[in-house]
Order: sequence, then C-alpha cells, then structure tokens
Amino acid sequence: MAEVSGNEKQQAHELIERLAPSQVSAVVGLLQAMLDPVACAIANAPIDDEPVTEEEQQALVEAKQWLRHHPGIPFEEVLADFGLTLEDLKAHPEAK
Repeated sequence: MAEVSGNEKQQAHELIERLAPSQVSAVVGLLQAMLDPVACAIANAPIDDEPVTEEEQQALVEAKQWLRHHPGIPFEEVLADFGLTLEDLKAHPEAK
C-alpha cells in the first residue's frame, strides 16, 4: 500500500470536519467499503470475458421470459426451501 503523508491525512480530517452529518455517514460507508478486503477483491477482479455459451444464452432467455409472466421469488421463500431464515444468515459467522 502506498504511504500517505501526514499532511494528506490531516487534510482529509479537516475536510471531514467540514461535512454535514449525512455526508460524514456517506464517507464512512465509502471508507468501510474501500477497506473491506472482499469489496477490494471484487473491485479489482478481472472482467469475466469468457463468451456465453449457446446453452447459457438459452437459459437466460427462458429465465427472462419466465419473469415476464411470474413474480420473482422472495429471498425469504428461497431460504425457507432450505429450512433457513434471514436470522439464520445474520447469525452465521461469515455474515459479519
């Protein structure tokens, strides 16, 4: 990681002090996302450049057509099919 001078950090602190509370909240969210290793890995991941196969393309067409005529399935219902709830997911160690 590149080293940041004390002057730049001081400038960042001074700018944050001038923000409205709602802006501070947005900056905190941005900083958390920037420091989250998973978010960083996803942001820096290479673009998936593999071509879509004919089979995958057909599956996409069928899925889109199905959604035109049916409501989506709520996530809670999908979890229930596996005997889980949102609380189960939130309690899972990897969810934190």
